[in-house]
Amino acid sequence: MYEIFADLHVHIGRSETGKPIKITAAKSLNFANIAKECESRKGIQVVGIIDCASPYVIEDIEKFLQEGDAYELKDGGIIYKNKVCILLGSEVETSEKGRNGKSGSAHNICFFPYLKDIKGFSEEMSHHIKNITLSTQRSDLSGYELIDIVQKYNGILIPAHVFTPFKSYYGNCTDRMKEIFKEKYDSVFAVELGLSADTYLADMISELEHKTFVTNSDAHSLPKIAREYNKMLVEDISFQEVVKALKNEDGRKVLANYGLDPKLGKYHRTYCDNCETAIETKEPVEICPHCGSDKVTFGVFDRIELIKDKETSQSPKERPPYIYQIPLGFVPGVGGKTVEKLLETFETEMNILHKLSKDDIEAVVGEKVANKIEEARTGKSKVHAGGGGNYGKIE
Repeated sequence: MYEIFADLHVHIGRSETGKPIKITAAKSLNFANIAKECESRKGIQVVGIIDCASPYVIEDIEKFLQEGDAYELKDGGIIYKNKVCILLGSEVETSEKGRNGKSGSAHNICFFPYLKDIKGFSEEMSHHIKNITLSTQRSDLSGYELIDIVQKYNGILIPAHVFTPFKSYYGNCTDRMKEIFKEKYDSVFAVELGLSADTYLADMISELEHKTFVTNSDAHSLPKIAREYNKMLVEDISFQEVVKALKNEDGRKVLANYGLDPKLGKYHRTYCDNCETAIETKEPVEICPHCGSDKVTFGVFDRIELIKDKETSQSPKERPPYIYQIPLGFVPGVGGKTVEKLLETFETEMNILHKLSKDDIEAVVGEKVANKIEEARTGKSKVHAGGGGNYGKIE
């Protein structure tokens, strides 16, 4: 058994031929570049690429496998340069009967062991999505219906960024996920927290007590890969091993969740769209106390305050720690040139964040920058809360 780092939510911006996949993601974010970034700069051993159901991306994967640096594993996944395991995933937007009878929508990240499985999934989903070539298009399925199709092709389903105000189960669909998945709820064994939440907030909801929490980047550009990630204990890197870790089976498990302080997330607190102010009141409000407007984007913290069924956050004993950590790209005063200098010396961001002493870093970039990096990697930076689509800020 050994420890690995995994980021299970990375988008593709464009195909190798320039076809749009995720419109809001960087053009440089293609299948091959993600593999290279994880191997050479990030030090991530497992990456979930969640736009692999697009026929354009499937073409890229087939070409990638032909070039010789990668091959499919018997236990699922694609291994690149014997260092990085790529999980073939698809993010699907489901249509739910939301709160108060209104229409809601939620995102799900689904992973499959083999290329043939995601090809089959893509073909079937093309009947439920208007444009299968684009990322995260709204389907005519509910989560209850989607999970059957995912399992038909040997896949797993993880509800994505479950608390965000848009496109999530708790954010705009339901107070309890079990009401949506019903008797299939036990087949959902992991949930993704999202940038604006952490373990301590999520464990205010009792139905999540026996679900594994995952923290992923939802990267829309190469530098954002591994801004949040998971440490796992596995025997090898493959689809099957990751599934066992998520299920807490055979000694495999998630050892730690590394994530931003949720205050740095774009939707942590309720935000007034009229006067452009984060509303940090003690009780959740739907009217802005500053200008009286009802044009507010409800925050993750406030949503959890409304739907929680515990007075205090109590995590089950098997719950791994959530470790606040700010990636290098978020640290004030640590620009692109500084990051490049560090990577030239220490190879990967995971080395810098986990394996080096402060003295090692100081020898390369000086005391002032080393102090900032030390504060960031130990979660000691002071943070101002974000909201309404605006990231929080580090002092």
